Amino acid sequence: MSRIGKLPVNLPAGVTVEVAPDNTVSVKGPLGTLSQKVDSDIKVEVGTHKEKDSDKEIPAVFVTRPTNQPRHRSLHGLYRALINNMVVGVSKGYEIKQELVGVGFKAEVKGDVLEMSLGYSHDTFLKLPPEVTATAVTEKKGAPIVTLKSIDKQLVGQVAAKLRSLRKPEPYKGKGIKFVGEVIRRKAGKSANAK
Repeated sequence: MSRIGKLPVNLPAGVTVEVAPDNTVSVKGPLGTLSQKVDSDIKVEVGTHKEKDSDKEIPAVFVTRPTNQPRHRSLHGLYRALINNMVVGVSKGYEIKQELVGVGFKAEVKGDVLEMSLGYSHDTFLKLPPEVTATAVTEKKGAPIVTLKSIDKQLVGQVAAKLRSLRKPEPYKGKGIKFVGEVIRRKAGKSANAK
């Protein structure tokens, strides 16, 4: 069995899961609703299971596969992970923080557009999808930090990757857009008296 696929997805309070006849899984929670079409071979069921140390019944989603074919094995873990991401998304949400490192780098959110000065001769604009919200904070003597929030893990990751691609961190001074906590591999510059 797939080690990820066989694990049940526990449902926190306030989260409900429905499986439509066409195998579309809809997850509804306090932050919103997400849905995902699941391959027709993979079976998704909503039930309960007992907690390890107590006899308390917990609502959970179970994902099962029909055979041990490599295709079924790979889909098993994939759909279990996608359903888990949806459950976490509608209950807690996802957040990605990015730092704009560089002299004169600025960021400002105007409606659904992220407006930035990234050291180019012109300002850079990034239109955000309606499911993603952004905030930009600049502390004194600190780099501006852009925070992206969404219930959809895949979408917020895609927007963060797009934002980073606008000015990737360079290895000499570390200027560019990087994730908070990301370590940039630095290179030594040319030394003046090198033979």
